Amino acid sequence: MKSVPVWIWYTLLRIALFAVPLAVLLLAGVTPWIAAFVAAVFGLSASLLFLRRARESISSDLYRARHREQPVTRDDDDAEDAAVEASVRQPSPQRSEREDES
Repeated sequence: MKSVPVWIWYTLLRIALFAVPLAVLLLAGVTPWIAAFVAAVFGLSASLLFLRRARESISSDLYRARHREQPVTRDDDDAEDAAVEASVRQPSPQRSEREDES
């Protein structure tokens, strides 16, 4: 079974760190915009303090993906390149008819 990617866990935890305090404050009767502000500050602070390892893992994964030695190629890339090159070499019949009329 595959493990869940780190970015999914990080995202879910960040949402929980915002949603739980927001729900508690709203149930306590705090004004909604104040509750949202306090929950956002709490969520940001808690994620900076407690989710450092996940944040560093995500950033290193992004760095490795961005700075690869060789670009990622797919199986159909060569076929697509050949089709594009073939279409460039062979002019379409409509194009040659228009050029003849000029």
